[in-house]
Amino acid sequence: MLTNTYESISTKNSILKQRITLWYTLLIIIFGIFTARLFYLQVFRHDYYQRSALLGQLKQYDIPAERGTIRALDGSSVVPLVLNEKRYNIIADPKLIKDPSKSAEILAPVLSLPVNDLISKLSENSRYVILAKKQTKDVHVNIKQLDLIGVFEDEVTIRTYPQGELASQLLGFVDDSNKGRYGVEESLDALLRGQDGRLKAITDQKGVPLLASGDNILIDPTEGDDVVLTIDVGMQRQLEDILKSGLDAAKSKSGSALILEAKTGAIKAMANYPTYSPSEFSSVADTGLFLNASVSAPLEVGSIMKPLTAAAALQYGVVTKDSTYYDPSRFKVDDATINNIEEDGGAGVRSIADILQLSLNTGATWLLMQMGGGQINYQARTKWYDFMTKQYGFGSKTGIEQGYEEAGIIPSPTEGYGLNIRYANTAFGQGMTATPLQMGAALAAVINDGTYYKPRLVQKTISKVGFETIKKPEVVRTGVVTPQISKEMRDLMNYVVQKNNRPAVRNGYTVGGKTGTAEIAKEEGGYYKDRYNGTYLGFVGKDNPQYVIVVRVNEPGVAGYAGAQAAAPLFAALSNMLIDSFNVSNP
Repeated sequence: MLTNTYESISTKNSILKQRITLWYTLLIIIFGIFTARLFYLQVFRHDYYQRSALLGQLKQYDIPAERGTIRALDGSSVVPLVLNEKRYNIIADPKLIKDPSKSAEILAPVLSLPVNDLISKLSENSRYVILAKKQTKDVHVNIKQLDLIGVFEDEVTIRTYPQGELASQLLGFVDDSNKGRYGVEESLDALLRGQDGRLKAITDQKGVPLLASGDNILIDPTEGDDVVLTIDVGMQRQLEDILKSGLDAAKSKSGSALILEAKTGAIKAMANYPTYSPSEFSSVADTGLFLNASVSAPLEVGSIMKPLTAAAALQYGVVTKDSTYYDPSRFKVDDATINNIEEDGGAGVRSIADILQLSLNTGATWLLMQMGGGQINYQARTKWYDFMTKQYGFGSKTGIEQGYEEAGIIPSPTEGYGLNIRYANTAFGQGMTATPLQMGAALAAVINDGTYYKPRLVQKTISKVGFETIKKPEVVRTGVVTPQISKEMRDLMNYVVQKNNRPAVRNGYTVGGKTGTAEIAKEEGGYYKDRYNGTYLGFVGKDNPQYVIVVRVNEPGVAGYAGAQAAAPLFAALSNMLIDSFNVSNP
């Protein structure tokens, strides 16, 4: 019995020893595995996990390039129109905000924001929340002094306007994403914006880059170029004042005017009314105010087309300046009748000068007929179409440095219904559309001996290292008309002014021009019977034309013809302004 008991105890001890040995062996194996794994991670995978840890702290920042400024001439000086000013967006990472209520109470007086609004933003499930935009340097300093974890600043640049609202539609603005919108800002956005830089950096717990880290990558921004415009600030300011007072006198709510150099294509002034403040663009409800109507709002131009029709007929050689014809006071074209205004003088023998001075629709139609050998036909339509599109540039954008430029519409000479009457209408500015700028550029070619210059707003660009690129006048085409025909057209348009508007012009100086009263088309077709736009197309200096002026008055409320009663007084005021203030040669 004792022997069996001893053997049983001995067996149990042996099993226990085996189990202990097994556990020790397992522990040694497990410890060995962990030791080997740790050795592997620390030695062989050290670089990988170090990079992974760094990537958790690595952030990428865009470094905005400083946008180029916009300047213009003011006499012989260059003055700023658009400059830059540093501001600060205050942002937060709510994941790093331990106590939103306490942080909000601290920030509220600095940002001038309600505490509850800040609590709401600081409690969002996001890593990036904008608390306040475009804050001043004083706010920036105060935020820095608070040194709150999870609250950061993003330096931004805003545009400022030393001249206020001057030339606002021409300039455009920069939106909150730093993108140029409308005007020069949009057209030259790439040039002005430059190229943003980039910083990839290891950050501390506040998200502040550790600039000393060797893992940082910095790509410096390339600053945008400065732009100097062709406009004269003094002329622009006077044009805007004259435009507003002229529209008020005409009882019109809106209009536009421009002045360009006849022999270079340079825009010296271009304005619209009403205007807006580009520094407060976000508060403008009617986005139509952003458009520069001189380039973005084509219209049926009315009788200011008649001088261009006459110039084309003269250039084709189908009439001369001394040509006469019998005008019946109305023409039948297919099933339609071309009529004149009541003051056309009735039926009789008329000259080219009479067509312009009396503003004869029948006369413009007769000019078109001469292009077709005495009738409106395929030849007449295609000749007039070619001259409008290939010589005057209608139906195509001019390429001026403006966003949202429109090309206008010239009807096909071969497709569609009622081609003959449609083309008869285009001869006196109906049934087609063009912008005021297109009309001004075309007239400049007619009166400057026949050279079509590309309209332009940029005089030069300047890089931040001082390299200047001068924008010279760009000749698009020559031979639009001959020098002789150019002189004849200047004489004819001067005759119109002498007969119709002579008292409005300074004594001893000569100008030329033509009024227009354009019917307003309905969207569904046809024209309103009691709504008109007034236009004027003219120039200053008969023998040495220096400036072309184009005026547009939308739906004036004065009695009489819109062109004569609303637009002509504006042309007179603008031409006299140029004579008085800007060294216009005499005559």
